[in-house]
Amino acid sequence: MELFENVKHINPNSGVEYWFARELQLIFDYIQWRRFNEVIERAKTACETSGYNISDHFANVGKKVQLGSGAKRKIDDIALTRYACYLIAQNGDPTKEVIAKAQTYFAIQTRRQELADDFPELSEEERRLAVRSELARHNAQLADTAHSAGVIDSLDYAIFQNEGYKGLYGGLSARDIHARKKLKKSQQILDHMGSTELAANLFRATQTEEKIRRENIKGKKNANAAHYEVGSKVRQTIKELGGEMPESLPTPDKSIKQLEKEKQKYLI
Repeated sequence: MELFENVKHINPNSGVEYWFARELQLIFDYIQWRRFNEVIERAKTACETSGYNISDHFANVGKKVQLGSGAKRKIDDIALTRYACYLIAQNGDPTKEVIAKAQTYFAIQTRRQELADDFPELSEEERRLAVRSELARHNAQLADTAHSAGVIDSLDYAIFQNEGYKGLYGGLSARDIHARKKLKKSQQILDHMGSTELAANLFRATQTEEKIRRENIKGKKNANAAHYEVGSKVRQTIKELGGEMPESLPTPDKSIKQLEKEKQKYLI
């Protein structure tokens, strides 16, 4: 999103992106630095709990600011990586609209970088297999979380999943997507997506699961609304970043099932 891109800095030596906490404080609509710093501290705890070094993502820096008298005063600031910004957004005030936008923006940007770091040499087919596998794992986690929220039986879950698709695909249901891809009744739409489309659905699944848990959402209606909302925000972010809408992405010639069979045959 342009809002966060405008305050992004790039280290001229390493090319690494970073953001200043003081600038994000204003964008995140925190009047007092003390309040925003409390959010940062929670983000640091989450960073450490996840097994990362805090200093790698939260670098203490100082800067001089102009006072009304014309004098300059040094204040504390923090240079933040993309991952640190993501954690701060996840621990921010969920009632602020800008926080919700930040959660989606930094989640997508962080995941894109992770994929770039993990799979630089992989072919499109290998990327599809990797992301599809991860999506299957996160869908299982999403199902468990949705069940805890009140999405109990298979029909409930089908409706819940459909709301996520409708949000991400501009109103298209799972049946609509299935028809657009010209699939047989027995074929699953997730098995007929390219890596980019799968990644968009992975973002949708992970962020919905986190939102339901974080906000302690209860009830089928509320869970469905949350899934639709997250799907819509992922779609909006893709649009603002200039990406192709998921329903317009091409359907690969080979399904995931075919790729898995070919991989197994090669291993044997």
